[in-house]
Amino acid sequence: MEVKVNGRIITEREIARETQYHPADSFEAARRKAAEALVVRELLLQQASRLGIEGEGGPKEARISALIEREVRTPRADEETCRRYYQTHLSRFRSPDLIEARHILFVANPDDDAEAVVSARAKAHNAIELLKKRPDRFAELARDLSACPSSKQGGSLGQLTRGSTVPELETFLFELEPGQLCPVPIRSRYGFHVLEVLRRVEGKTLPFEAVQKKIADYLEERVWRQAVHQYIQVLVGSSEIAGIELKGVSSPLVQ
Repeated sequence: MEVKVNGRIITEREIARETQYHPADSFEAARRKAAEALVVRELLLQQASRLGIEGEGGPKEARISALIEREVRTPRADEETCRRYYQTHLSRFRSPDLIEARHILFVANPDDDAEAVVSARAKAHNAIELLKKRPDRFAELARDLSACPSSKQGGSLGQLTRGSTVPELETFLFELEPGQLCPVPIRSRYGFHVLEVLRRVEGKTLPFEAVQKKIADYLEERVWRQAVHQYIQVLVGSSEIAGIELKGVSSPLVQ
């Protein structure tokens, strides 16, 4: 593959060297992404030269950054815009639900034979039946029977949020009521769990003032990315490029 950008040749060797920085599903796809990146970089460097942004021998990325900073101007996100985004996306600005729970683990590895799995499940069932009659013995049973390091703390898993434990447990964690013992053993990759939820703290919507800067930064970056993309499209449209067709490319600075 040989590509020309306004007469400047990007060699096969340059493309091969660049390919390692563009992982893709296939070598050809990675190679194409590398070629596109080199073309865009060359377009920006040529434009920097036309505008006298030479960088005094500095790295090419510095010249590109200086060009973008000079040529691409975007508005700041004012309070009204941020508030409108906040009201439209309230669910994104909510503190997570917290669950305090404890468990007893009976080990059953995925490669264990059927007898070991049946035995672990039976032990978990027996523990549940006992706890239905004597819920006050949970910590004691955890210390005596659980194969999890949490046994030393009476089976305590601490405070959990969504995504902080294995999916199999999480499915039950956020459905059980505070003080409720799960009526069935829960199978996971580690074995069978006897699970009890102790407490639940519902998440709350964060006030606008606490997230205003985060919203402004996000909106300004999004607008900036769009503006850089449009700037590059203008350069592409006014240049002679041979050997490749550019579609949806962006700046090397926008990854």
